Amino acid sequence: MSDNPIEQVKVIQKELKRFMMKYKFALQEVETKIKILQEEFQMLHDYNPIEHTKSRLKSPESILKKMMRKGGANSLEEIKETIHDIAGIRITCSFISDIYRISEMLQSQNDLKTISIKDYIKNPKPNGYKSLHMIVEVPVFMSDHEESICVEIQIRTIAMDFWASLEHKIFYKYYETVPQRLIDDLKKAADTAYELDTTMEQLHHEMEEIKRANQADSKGDFQFLIDNQQFKIPENLMNIISPKLLK
Repeated sequence: MSDNPIEQVKVIQKELKRFMMKYKFALQEVETKIKILQEEFQMLHDYNPIEHTKSRLKSPESILKKMMRKGGANSLEEIKETIHDIAGIRITCSFISDIYRISEMLQSQNDLKTISIKDYIKNPKPNGYKSLHMIVEVPVFMSDHEESICVEIQIRTIAMDFWASLEHKIFYKYYETVPQRLIDDLKKAADTAYELDTTMEQLHHEMEEIKRANQADSKGDFQFLIDNQQFKIPENLMNIISPKLLK
């Protein structure tokens, strides 16, 4: 490295930019995979388990602060080995079962290596926080080499995301000890959100059973949608109508 301080700063800036670029590319890879799974699931099952996704890259300042809390680092490679959530994506699902379904689909991807899974749904944090966290390694192909980059994937329901978003706003930039009374109330709110999740999923399962029963009763009937309303023509009547439609 040059002895010129300005040149040294330029080299550091370039290395940092390239470092962050790898995480940006890794995040794009995971986003593409999720989009493909989302569209495939919609086509095959006429159902989309993913409500929406949100991705983010930690800023260099945020990375530095986290690294300092962990005792500091001597190189970018040490940062890479220590901090695994520089790139992150949050997947919000409709139901709890969708969380595990999506997790399994991602784990089955040959070019994604699962590093760790933390299930805060089965084992919530003390304040009631629930979510499924995955750390995966993604291969990133640069111009001169291939490198595996970690991406954190958080999967949660709408209700879990609602709770987590408001919890963050309530305690944003508060660095003192939170009174136990507030923590207890926060956990009650999380439990209420979970009860809502389980109730809505039960209703979903019951409705699916009703749909399957109706489909069995009307097997052979012709069904179609007009303005989101389902209409059904019995098979015997369709035999009369079809020749006229084909003329």
